[in-house]
Amino acid sequence: MAHVIAIDAGTSGVRALAIDESAQVSHISYRELTQYYPQPGWVEHDAGEIWRFVQETLLDVTSRLAEDGQTVSAIGITNQRETVVAWDRDSGAPLARAIVWQDKRTAPRCASLRDAGHLETIRSTTGLVLDPYFSATKMHWLLDEGSLKVTPSLALGTVDSWILWNLTNGVFATDLSNASRTMLCDIDTGQWSPELCDLFGVPLDSLAEIRPSCGRFGQVAHLELEALHGVPISGILGDQQAALFGQACFAPGMVKATYGTGAFVVLQAGTTLPPISEGLLTTVAWDLGEGSGVSYAIEGSAFVAGAAIQWLRDELGILGDASEIEPLARSVSGSDGLSFIPAFVGLGSPWWDESARGALIGITRGSNRAALANAVIDAMAFEVRAITDAMQAVARDNLVELRADGGAAVMDLLLERQADQSRLDVARPISLDTTARGAATIAGLAEGVFESLEQLSSLWHVHSRFSPSRDAASADAAYATWLHALEKTQDWVR
Repeated sequence: MAHVIAIDAGTSGVRALAIDESAQVSHISYRELTQYYPQPGWVEHDAGEIWRFVQETLLDVTSRLAEDGQTVSAIGITNQRETVVAWDRDSGAPLARAIVWQDKRTAPRCASLRDAGHLETIRSTTGLVLDPYFSATKMHWLLDEGSLKVTPSLALGTVDSWILWNLTNGVFATDLSNASRTMLCDIDTGQWSPELCDLFGVPLDSLAEIRPSCGRFGQVAHLELEALHGVPISGILGDQQAALFGQACFAPGMVKATYGTGAFVVLQAGTTLPPISEGLLTTVAWDLGEGSGVSYAIEGSAFVAGAAIQWLRDELGILGDASEIEPLARSVSGSDGLSFIPAFVGLGSPWWDESARGALIGITRGSNRAALANAVIDAMAFEVRAITDAMQAVARDNLVELRADGGAAVMDLLLERQADQSRLDVARPISLDTTARGAATIAGLAEGVFESLEQLSSLWHVHSRFSPSRDAASADAAYATWLHALEKTQDWVR
């Protein structure tokens, strides 16, 4: 039986995952990435470690498939978006640590561009807001304050292009979904904008070629991956677009929420470029190539979701394992008046305030671990509600179902509260590995393993469904209290 392997290079770690012709997961291998925080607001990864873990997980999965007598038909790549890798195309060596999407070091640069009146040009060209979240100011920082030299061999790319370049021994390309997140891509033409490259001081020659998301990018040729030599890399998607694809959200109006390191809500907008929406991002969902046209999406991004659970575990020691949060939260009736604002690196949609910082408000002598666990889960649901409320305005109140995935979506309690807050049915699929599934299925579509989007829709199956059960007035009151607390955290860093 033919299998497709997905490389899922996320923020927390790297995994390789194999799916069969029924889109069922057969093998998974995972490595957790080292997180570097050299200064407050800075977040970095080791690009060499990312590539090493790609190799290790690929070899793990490939060897298990070989033991089962199975073959690999194609490879798909999905990745943390916006994160910037700089490397030398002659030596293959990274030139600096990767600057992660969460990193806020370029906030002053964004402020100066905003003050100079460039906000609307950037917004109308890219569909994005002027924020340190995106790649352009990170690339500028590496060239300016990072002291990288502009040479013919300089490569500035997103994580997908770094992985592809290594897999193929030199193909320097990216897909349109990733390019659309750099703040350098004209979302209307699907090409790099010379004007924006000039504005941000990024040389066009250092950027990867933009290609459709579905189609052959090259073949595996790396010396250490001999068992996969000749296997085509046939699909690339940014992680949130991959989750949208993996959730079979192919029709306009379908929406998914991924609860990973952050929480990301993406609305399928169809093949017509939608108008700019207040507080939300307009982005590319995917480009299937061969005349199929580009599909667009409207997105809301919350920077911290599952990362808050990691914070409870790693920094506060409240949890021994992330899985402990739900039983701890269920041991009491609620948050006991606590409001948690997870603005560790500012606020994303719909506020876009990089100066906000996290807070815990409403503490009393009786506040305890279980109340804090509830407050963290509540905050995840509130963040996503803020986004779905904004999307309902765009969709004219036509949203009825939210498809949930990501590591935190295993929690029934979270999805129950999400249904109550967003007033939507929340559907959890059988497999929560939808990001990797999306990368694998789009690659399989390119190679004929899967025949059509209709077939992929038929292979998506719901595991659990959660409907609103709390009184709407009570849910609204809790949300209003949280918003009141959130206002206290804004404009904190000056």
